[in-house]
Formats: sequence, C-alpha cells, structure tokens
Amino acid sequence: MKFTEEQQMLRDMVRRVAEEQVKPLVAEMEETREFPESLVEVFGDLGLLQMWVPEEYGGPGGDLTSVCIAKEEIGKVSLAASTLCANNSIGLILPLLHFGTQAQKDRYLPLAALGRTLSCVAITEPDAGSDVSAIRTTARRDGDSYVVNGQKSWITWAAQADYMLLFARTSEGRGHDGISVFLVDTKTPGLTIGRKEVKMGRHGSPSYSVFFENMRIDADCLLGEEGTGFKACMKILDLNRPSVAASSLGLAQAALDESILYARERRQFGKRIADFQAIQFKIADMAMKIEAARALLYTSTQEIDSGDTSRLTLLSSMVKCYVTDVAMEAALEAVQIHGSYGYSTEYPVERFMRDAKLNQILEGTNEIHHVIIARQLLGK
Repeated sequence: MKFTEEQQMLRDMVRRVAEEQVKPLVAEMEETREFPESLVEVFGDLGLLQMWVPEEYGGPGGDLTSVCIAKEEIGKVSLAASTLCANNSIGLILPLLHFGTQAQKDRYLPLAALGRTLSCVAITEPDAGSDVSAIRTTARRDGDSYVVNGQKSWITWAAQADYMLLFARTSEGRGHDGISVFLVDTKTPGLTIGRKEVKMGRHGSPSYSVFFENMRIDADCLLGEEGTGFKACMKILDLNRPSVAASSLGLAQAALDESILYARERRQFGKRIADFQAIQFKIADMAMKIEAARALLYTSTQEIDSGDTSRLTLLSSMVKCYVTDVAMEAALEAVQIHGSYGYSTEYPVERFMRDAKLNQILEGTNEIHHVIIARQLLGK
C-alpha cells in the first residue's frame, strides 16, 4: 500500500484545510443542523468537489484513491462535511463518464470542473430502500419529453443541489427492468423539495423528501438507454462505496485518537486509566481493526485504479461493510473509554457514535452487502 507523492501532498493539504476551515464549523453544524454553504467555495477552490473530472474537461483528473484520501481526512473532523467532499462524484461526474453521451459530457463536465456545482442522487423512496427494483416514480415518454411523477425520500443535498440524478421507471417491466436514469435541473417546474429529515447524526448534510408532479424534462436528460438505469445505479454505487468507507475510516481514526488522548489524561484510583489493562486492550483492538480497515480500503482502491475492475463489486461491498462496521465499533468503544464524559457533548465522541451509524445503512445496508459478498464468492 504505497501512495504517490501527489497523493501524499493531497493528504497534507486536505488535513490542513479540515483542521483550519472545517473543524471551526462543526459546533455550529451540530447546533443549527444547517449546511455551511461557505464550504462549497472552500472545497471547490481546492478541487475537492470535482475530483473525478478529467483534465481534458478542466478538472483535476483524480482517481478513487485520491478521493478516498480526501474523504478520510475530512471524515476525521466531520462526517457531514466529508459527504460534501467529492459531492459530484455519484450525482454528476461518474454517471456522465460512464453513461453520458459526448454532448452531455461536453455540456456538464466543464461546469462541474468550476467547483461551484452541487448534485444529489434520487434513488430511495418510502417503499424502496436497499431494494432499488421497488421504485415507483415514473417517467412517461411524451414526444420529445418525459413527464415524471412520484416521490423520493432521504435525498441528501436535494435543497442545495443544482442537478439531480433521478432514477425512475420508464416502463412496467418487472423488478430491475424498466428503470432509467436522468440528469435533471433541480429548478425544473414540477419538482418540489419537501421537509428536511430530523436525523440522529450527520447534522451538516441535510436530507429531504422530494416530490415530482407532472415534471416535464427534455428527452436528452436521459443517461444511457431506457431500461438501463439499474445497471447504471449498481456501477456508480460500486465506484462510490469505497469513498463512503473512507469517511468512516477517518471517523474511526478520530475516535481512536480521542480515546488515546483521554486515557492518558484521565486518572482514577490514583493512576491514568491508560495504565489499566482493560483500557489498553480496547485501544489495541481499535488500532488493529482500523489498520486492517485502512489496508483493505486502499489496496482495493489501488487495484480498481489500476484498471482491474474484475472484483469491483466484491471489493466495493467488502470495503463499505467492513470499514463502516469498524468505525461504529470504534465510536462505541471511544464513548465507553470516556465514561460519563463520552455521553456529553463536551467531547466529540458522542457525535462520532451518532454519525457512524448512518454509513452502515446508506448505499445498501451492511446486511445487504453480506448478501452481495456471498453471491460474488459463491457464484449465485
């Protein structure tokens, strides 16, 4: 697991930005549950919103490993802010690179490269979570347009996004058949942003319900061919899931760092709690699992970046599942090590515990990823 000089420089730069410009905003995000819009300009100027945009379109031409490095470093400070980093990966850039026409790429990628555009992904519905095939939102062809009706839920950044990657059913085919994907301007008439969800954690990355009532979009909003939306969904999720894991890895490392610091300072029974074997074993277990998670993450991203995608689905699910589980465990142990103070907002570990949970759920629950991993290995 080796990093290039450019990747090391990226890590140093993002770490500095996270400490100097993200960390001071965390308390406000927790208190107001609002998204700090100032970070769009900060991240955009540094190329962190548009990391995947190829150089020929004016972007930095980043790869999966670089995206994960950036999200890990920001995740150490704020899991909410880390979701903004490389925001356009799944909602705009990756879909265009893999399924867009040349005209669509020429139109949107230079815009994304400017670092001021936000996007969101509209897959989940009230009755369609991990089961993407259950979506009911429809897009009916009407001449040179599609007319969209339906509802989406838990759409992060929906109110802030300029563009939405929308998955809708274009035919009555069963299961995965008939699902198509569209790139939609969020200012299109007929698209309404609903209530903001009140979440347990990750307060600085707001999620919303979204409603479509006879929303008319041009036919050229379609990415790829009709009925290929499920394939597109699985492809971009596979490419994005390691970055979800990277955010969790950052959180896990922060939980360990805070635990070590506290254990060295906190005294009970006349000595530091770091001198008790029970605490030492917790710290040791956390460190071992975090290093294993880091190795799994970056050996996987480097294999994918090399052009070998033969194990993309397998590695993507392994990384997402394992690293997010490690982060949840590390956060819980950090709270336990801190004792009563771990339950107090005076220390960040209670936030780590609340934030860590969501990454075990989004982009496919970890139970679903166990199924995917088993099927990849058993050939089912």
